[in-house]
Amino acid sequence: MKEASLVYENPLTDRYASREMAECFSPAQRYQTWRRLWVALAEAQSDLGLDVRAEQIAQMRAHIESIDVDRVAEVEKQLRHDVMAHITVFGEQCPLAKPIIHLGATSCFVTDNADLILMRRGLAILEEKLAALLAAFREFSLQHRALPALAYTHYQPAQLTTVGKRSALWAQDFLLDYHEIVDVAKKLRFRGVKGATGTQASFLQLFGGDSSQVDALDERVAEKMGFERPFRITGQTYTRKLDDFVVRVLAGVAQSAHKATNDARLLQGSGELLEPFGSKQVGSSAMPYKRNPMRLERVSSLAKFVLCAAQNPAWIHATQWMERTLDDSANRRISIPEVFLATDALLVLMNNVVRGFEVQPGVIRKRIDEELPFIASESLLMLAVQHGGDRQELHECIRQHAMAVVEARRERGAPNDLIERLAVDPHFAHVQSMIEELMEPARYVGRSAEQVELFVQEELDPILTTRKASSRDWEISV
Repeated sequence: MKEASLVYENPLTDRYASREMAECFSPAQRYQTWRRLWVALAEAQSDLGLDVRAEQIAQMRAHIESIDVDRVAEVEKQLRHDVMAHITVFGEQCPLAKPIIHLGATSCFVTDNADLILMRRGLAILEEKLAALLAAFREFSLQHRALPALAYTHYQPAQLTTVGKRSALWAQDFLLDYHEIVDVAKKLRFRGVKGATGTQASFLQLFGGDSSQVDALDERVAEKMGFERPFRITGQTYTRKLDDFVVRVLAGVAQSAHKATNDARLLQGSGELLEPFGSKQVGSSAMPYKRNPMRLERVSSLAKFVLCAAQNPAWIHATQWMERTLDDSANRRISIPEVFLATDALLVLMNNVVRGFEVQPGVIRKRIDEELPFIASESLLMLAVQHGGDRQELHECIRQHAMAVVEARRERGAPNDLIERLAVDPHFAHVQSMIEELMEPARYVGRSAEQVELFVQEELDPILTTRKASSRDWEISV
């Protein structure tokens, strides 16, 4: 029997986020990325004529993944510096390369550049999940594009829409987020090889004052790590404003998810739309009959976390002093990975929910029937006027009957019999035979179905046909 851990475990990795995102920000990925950066720096320095030998680079490359974390922890206790601890242990493993590891660099060469690499990888993971979610919305929206449903403004019954049209509105928000993620990923720039305060003085000395060689080193290392270009200027760190740009995009995903799941929770409350529910799933520990929207609620919960955590990068950038202060470090170690993990988790859930949405046409029609007489009364008014009626008299007649219906519904829970009342009112006798056809819900959805089709054709399909969205169903732990 496995016993409960005696130390805190982060629920984002233990319960919610996908394995691929958890691995992206894992210690192994981070520290292996540091070593790849040291290898890239050594390779570029060798390429540009510095005394860095092939056998030194080969030894470094051979030990990229063999990180002795216990030895690193032991050294860090002595040095109180994590990067120096890793340099020391890397040097112990690579004695030939020890003299040239981290040559001319400062700690931010590995920490900042690694953060950018991991964030770029994280954005790619989120991009894939967003594309898959858009594909799920596409299928759902098209399938239900013409199914009439009661619309709400101010959360009060309004003219009709369709189930697919409402779904397409949710999809449109996520599509905007998708474009933002793609855009910010393209704009990510490498911190590069800049030295202690960003002046590149140490590298200028290594290259005997040749600025062109320093520029070449900067650009070559960026290219080796898969970036088109580095920042042209930095302090000791890249500007923390970039973190804010990235996290704001993730907060945008959280906004979209919160809005969509709140809508869906309200619809589940009225029984019109249900999230997936397992055959043995328990809805409530006290009330066995309940079917709570727990997945939708979890998305909403994670989205709140992301929206709150998204304030961190803004404060970090605003309060950095001069070329750098270290009061960003502990915060960024926690906040940036957790925002990515939480955004990933809510997208895993969104994919699961949208693919498993259960539409309840009978309940939807019942809700429509409760309000359709009010909605149809305007069409009846226009029809009666077209057949010779007095608009003002007809309007007053409808108003009096409608107020009586509202009062009966409020006081006695009576059904909405407005159309029945009007059908026998002498003011509408000349159009009585036409009233029944006014009660067809499809008359009141406007261009909803066509709008969905156009949105899919013009907005979604160009993305999805190019992107080849994944159709795999990411596992949810609970």
